[in-house]
Amino acid sequence: MSKKIYDMITNKIIEKLEAGTVPWRKPWINGIAVNWKTQKPYRGINTMLLDGGEYATFNQIKEAGGKVKLGEKSHIIVFWKWLEKEDEESGEVEKIPYLRYYRVFEVGSQVEELEPKRKEKAYQHDPIEEAEKIKEQYVNAPSYSQISGSAYYKPFQDHINVPPKEDFKSIHEYYSTLFHELIHSTGHKDRLNRSGITAYNGFGSESYSREELIAELGSSMLCGIAGIDNHTLDNSASYIQSWLQALKNDRTLIISASQQAQKAVDYIHPLEG
Repeated sequence: MSKKIYDMITNKIIEKLEAGTVPWRKPWINGIAVNWKTQKPYRGINTMLLDGGEYATFNQIKEAGGKVKLGEKSHIIVFWKWLEKEDEESGEVEKIPYLRYYRVFEVGSQVEELEPKRKEKAYQHDPIEEAEKIKEQYVNAPSYSQISGSAYYKPFQDHINVPPKEDFKSIHEYYSTLFHELIHSTGHKDRLNRSGITAYNGFGSESYSREELIAELGSSMLCGIAGIDNHTLDNSASYIQSWLQALKNDRTLIISASQQAQKAVDYIHPLEG
């Protein structure tokens, strides 16, 4: 396997960076956080604040005939509301953003006499042989679980979770998500010792954003090796664009990130000639 495939994937990503953005990409269908009443998924930072489930306010629960279990603690969701204020001198009305929050409870686990509305779906997929080989060839790999609702790598536990294949409408997105977390895991201090993992300083920080670029580029490269890059590149480009915006659209960052992504890919899947 030649280094050429890495350059091809990086170049394709760069070509697609004019596409729209998908700031919070969660291609699995089960276990996401939704509003119980409307069944609409939560967006933005609320996806980080809530675990998967169906949430409702105290009043919504009461109006529907349910009641919050004794001793249950609420969760916070936030949203921006625009307030109108008239300028005293000009008389013009200006809009001012005002951050509000609600407290909500998870219907399935914190509420009595009320049932969740959402029915989980399951998709049947045949594994992709080349993609499975990549996972199996990862020497000194972290521990691994398949719990619905979230995908993550926890450095302090050296542990990856990815929702099961059945939660993904597209098998290609399953492997893309898996590879993304595998790339993160290469940054562990006992592997490539990458600062975005070993010196984590918070969601939204520059080092976090750089690490996301590395993980998504590395995932795209592994998808290319597995032969599924055409199915995932559009989503990867959109996701990468969102992090480049966080880094003030410095497109040169993708080149340095791709170099670190190549090292991560080579750690998981050593080059063959």
